[in-house]
Amino acid sequence: MIIGIGADCCAVQRVEGAIKRQGNRFLARVFTDTERAAATSRPEPAVYFARRFAAKEACVKALGSGISGRIGWRDVEVLNGPAGQPILRLSGGALRRLARMTPKGHEAALHVSLADDPPMVLAFVLFDARPKVQSARPRRTRHK
Repeated sequence: MIIGIGADCCAVQRVEGAIKRQGNRFLARVFTDTERAAATSRPEPAVYFARRFAAKEACVKALGSGISGRIGWRDVEVLNGPAGQPILRLSGGALRRLARMTPKGHEAALHVSLADDPPMVLAFVLFDARPKVQSARPRRTRHK
């Protein structure tokens, strides 16, 4: 069952301007060390950061929240999976909020899709709750 949906679009120029005005202060406040390190190898770091910024905004919308005292920018991390696909990793307040949203006996699955057509980027986030798989208990064997 779907428990959260969020979308956000962002102008690359907006993020680029924040980077020019505030530099590392902005980057360190919004992005994790891992996200910042991954951007250094990208041909267009501003587009890379803008996609992740949009994903963070879409994620907090899916959480039914916003960036606040309880959920910080770096509580939502946008990484790349083994095949290069974007994945979300939540921590802190974002993870606690998702846990409260997830029905008992279920586990949350996080989905994110990113797109860009500069000067704009788009992110879409969906959370769904899936029943937890009950693992069979191993049988105890008697030793003679």
